[in-house]
Amino acid sequence: MQSIKSVLNKYSPTTDKYISREFQTFGLHLAESLDDYKHKSLYIKLAKTVHRAVLEEALSFSIDSNAKNKGALFMWKLKELRKESKK
Repeated sequence: MQSIKSVLNKYSPTTDKYISREFQTFGLHLAESLDDYKHKSLYIKLAKTVHRAVLEEALSFSIDSNAKNKGALFMWKLKELRKESKK
């Protein structure tokens, strides 16, 4: 997990003028890692509402695979992790 200091050091008000919150930065990090820029607003919403540990576990699972559509694999793993946590 990133520290607040490292996130603030990466934040540039001139280039990231529409990103004002930390969860937005993490959502964009998810979109970049999964090569799914088309659904970046979905990842920002997930970063805001879902616990960070669950998102990071699903992200590491999908990055380690050689799937063509890593975004779909990420969403599947996220669904499975949520199902496990409810049990």
